[in-house]
Amino acid sequence: MNKFIGKVVRFFIKTFSGTGLEQELNTGAEGTLTVPEIIPICRKVAADSAVLLKNDGVLPIGDGRTVALFGRASFDYFTVGYGSGGDVVAPYKVNLAEGLKNAGVKLEETLLKKYDDWRADPKNKPDEGFWGHWPMSFPEMPLSDEDIAVAASNADVAVVTVGRAAGEDRENVLEPGSFYLTEDERKILAAVTKAFDKVAVVLDCGNIIDLSWIKEYNPGAVLFAWQGGMESGNALADVLTGAVNPSGKMPSAVAYSYEDYPSSADFGGADRNNYVEDIYVGYRYFETFCPEKVMYPFGFGLSYTDFEYSAKLKLSGTIVCGAVTVKNVGERTGKAVAQIYLQKPCGKLGAAARELIGFFKREIAAGETVTENVSVDLKEFASFDDAGATGRPSSYVLEEGVYSVYVGGDSRSAEKVAEFDLLFTEVKHVSEALPVPESSAFKRIKNVDGKVTWEQVPTAKRDLKERILGNLPAETTSDCPVDDFSKVRSGEASLDDFVAGLTIDELRTLAHGQGKMNSALGAAGNAGAFCGVSDSLIKKGVKPVITTDGPAGIRLRRVTALIPCGTALAATFDTDSVTRLYDLIGKEMVAVGSDLLLAPGMNIHRNVLCGRNFEYYSEDPLLAGLTAAATVNGVQANGVGACPKHFAVNSQEYRRKFTDSVVSPRALREIYLKAFEVMIRHCSPKAIMTAYNKINGTYCYYNYDLATVILRNEWGFKGTLITDWWAEPGESKEFPGVKNSALRVRAGVNVLMPGEINRVFQTPNADKIRSSMRVPNGLTLGELQRNAKYVLSFHLNNGKK
Repeated sequence: MNKFIGKVVRFFIKTFSGTGLEQELNTGAEGTLTVPEIIPICRKVAADSAVLLKNDGVLPIGDGRTVALFGRASFDYFTVGYGSGGDVVAPYKVNLAEGLKNAGVKLEETLLKKYDDWRADPKNKPDEGFWGHWPMSFPEMPLSDEDIAVAASNADVAVVTVGRAAGEDRENVLEPGSFYLTEDERKILAAVTKAFDKVAVVLDCGNIIDLSWIKEYNPGAVLFAWQGGMESGNALADVLTGAVNPSGKMPSAVAYSYEDYPSSADFGGADRNNYVEDIYVGYRYFETFCPEKVMYPFGFGLSYTDFEYSAKLKLSGTIVCGAVTVKNVGERTGKAVAQIYLQKPCGKLGAAARELIGFFKREIAAGETVTENVSVDLKEFASFDDAGATGRPSSYVLEEGVYSVYVGGDSRSAEKVAEFDLLFTEVKHVSEALPVPESSAFKRIKNVDGKVTWEQVPTAKRDLKERILGNLPAETTSDCPVDDFSKVRSGEASLDDFVAGLTIDELRTLAHGQGKMNSALGAAGNAGAFCGVSDSLIKKGVKPVITTDGPAGIRLRRVTALIPCGTALAATFDTDSVTRLYDLIGKEMVAVGSDLLLAPGMNIHRNVLCGRNFEYYSEDPLLAGLTAAATVNGVQANGVGACPKHFAVNSQEYRRKFTDSVVSPRALREIYLKAFEVMIRHCSPKAIMTAYNKINGTYCYYNYDLATVILRNEWGFKGTLITDWWAEPGESKEFPGVKNSALRVRAGVNVLMPGEINRVFQTPNADKIRSSMRVPNGLTLGELQRNAKYVLSFHLNNGKK
């Protein structure tokens, strides 16, 4: 009876608390950092990510100034979001109060003591919640008018911190304490801005929230600090005091209201979401149709100095090349981000008014100038014709016409520096893939002379059966099979020689992970293991691959570095620093026993309410793709692997395992898949993780078009493709009887993680591979062998581009 009750309790906890529950046991682990060299680069990146949204002479805080620190989050600081992308056992976490003290800033003592005393009361201790039920903010300490008046009489500057947390398995909500300010926060801002002449607001938020209150309360300075990991407070103090000149840029545009975002009416669906905005995501929408609705443009961010931008460019064929120059015309050394945007002709397809095609970041002394040579092939930014409007269906098309190039400090202020008349049309045909089913038709936005019009999304039937049967691999055979994988690694034998000798059971084992999370084959608290996870494979010299979360650091039952969140990394617009940071994470992986880091998270910021936006980079696919590539290259410089995720269109957390992302092939090719394509052009990830959701009616992990046609055949990905943790059962419509893991292997997704095990009851599931091999047109031995090669390739790929 007790065993039965235990199973029932486990069912409810796991059903409603998400897939990461086992690893909540990691909390409270002890130890020290194995790679302490990571501390200064964590601090640097966190500081360089902070975006100065407003500054009327309040910042930097001058020497000898006394600061009155308001807001619960100044002390109970959110250093990262929650879930697999944040739950790292950090050695320490520096809050803003500690960071300012460490920087020698004098804090107003009466107010400080009041906060200390209030927080010392057990009933005011922060409630961290549990999986999927974490806090979005903490209640504020009550403040009287007298408290504020006393602080104002003793301090020169007020700093108010607004804190928000997001997390996996849930969305942010349009309520006070999440997207909107609470009434207590509004009262603090109203009273403090009235009592103090100088007020700076710090936004301790991993996700964008409503910022319309800035107009209402008019603080003198606003700093979007994101969530900077364990060094958050020190990094923030560097920026507030001027030790570091702010250089972060907004990786997503901020609108005046939630309803202004183009996806606002088509987000959060229980069963499906129509991507009606199509390619007009974020700033592409605003700059094209309604720039007046933007509060802070994409790429925006102030500095304590000023820069001027210019360029001399020419067109050679389809390549824009030349020099971009940035001059520091202010009085302080600072870091400038030069952003290059393209405006394509509207033509027959329509296009966004601005599209980021390049950027660079450089530190420039006052009065100095930096010139950078640039080269961009316009073919990489061709429009995709999914409806045949140009007469070239399923093709990337550079339409003839005028192409304008803009250079500057953000998408709005960038000025036109060149205009080229392309006198020919460039075409690249690709496979017809991922069509919207006829039953899922909807209307999408189209640009006609800068006005929103609507057109029917093209639909088509999936024609998979003949394509799959026509491309089945032959059975792998060998005249001299070997049963020692070390001979393959040394080059004495080929991978075919080894795979030819594997049994069906060994091939099946390679198609899924070991089973439970926290595998006994690896360090305590790991996410699971795959590859060499059976006795027979281990005897043949195949090692297991130990996986660990995640984007904010290595998630184990031990102390590891907690680094800035993904959005913060993108906000730096500094891929070199991201590579240096993750190079040290790679060294830490080697030290603690992680073979594969389940990072980076690189889904597009489609909607500001997505719970995992803090893990992800941007609304722009180029920025997301290049930041992801920098992450992968840093990690894999150490011989271990990175696993970009979630492939693809994982834009919401609510019912993420069941929702269907219904997206036009054009939007897929130009936005959602584009980020992954850019990433693969600049690195060679050892693995990629698929998403939970469906795309146009088919789960990503059963999706042949996604995994084989595009990822492998078009882009040339050679690594291991794994699922996110657990998958829904499925059966092929084209091949009745081909089910579950057999359907997944046929689609080209190599490993089910964490394994063939029931998520709730932790009992083995049938993988359906053997039964699927016995039906007409069933799974073949050749397909299983091909799958095994992709899995074993993890140990053969050095991870370098």
